[in-house]
Amino acid sequence: MRIQQGMMTPKFSLKNIHKSFGHKHVLQGVDLEVFPGESVVIIGGSGTGKSVLLKCLLGLIHADSGSIQMDDQEIIKESLPQREARLQDIGVVFQGSALFDSLSVWENVAFRLIHAAQMNRAEAKAIALQKLAAVGLSESVAELPPAEISGGMQRRVALARAIATQPHVLFFDEPTSGLDPIFSSVINELIRNCVKELGATAITITHDMNSARHVGDRIAMLYDGKIIWCGAANEIDDADNPYVQQFIKGLSIGPIQLETDILQVA
Repeated sequence: MRIQQGMMTPKFSLKNIHKSFGHKHVLQGVDLEVFPGESVVIIGGSGTGKSVLLKCLLGLIHADSGSIQMDDQEIIKESLPQREARLQDIGVVFQGSALFDSLSVWENVAFRLIHAAQMNRAEAKAIALQKLAAVGLSESVAELPPAEISGGMQRRVALARAIATQPHVLFFDEPTSGLDPIFSSVINELIRNCVKELGATAITITHDMNSARHVGDRIAMLYDGKIIWCGAANEIDDADNPYVQQFIKGLSIGPIQLETDILQVA
């Protein structure tokens, strides 16, 4: 989907975002706009600050400086009630699914419906079953504990939970990490379909380029605390940026310096 960016107000507008932890400067001036109905993927290596940026957008941690606006409203200094109200329209698929072990599959999906929306359990279960069906899971799975289903199925449950409240914003934190290529493709397709059906604005963080190309309208690369490239997903292979080229090709030699010590085998 091509977004006519000049004709609409951004859903998210990030300007000069900084975040440090002690002497470690993680975000060092992030600038990014995400438009309504757009799916943006933020790529970058481990430890580059992708998860920190996502947590800043969720309000789980506060940026040290800069501006983060959602629907033209500043969120960096929002109060707890304001954050809770804003999060009601956001669905999140956390890395590793983050399902509640003590609850059944359907109770995981219906968690916000029951505990936040105060919906009765019968009605919430009906919606949960509907969302499970939307991600390709049958009613027979609904009563099982998460420990009794596969990692790929757990990721589907997490996606069903994220869309249960019909949110207009979806965040995905490494949605295909730990999955084999086949299950990764299934999850990518489900994400694409769910975002399209909801008409949602989506932000995904990942280092999986197959996932990035499949679910993103645009891709932005985070490196050294800043967005160093941003463009259409189908343009990234031709990006005139040596950092991007090294990352997407998985090259060990290039401008990106590896922090891991390389063992020399005699």
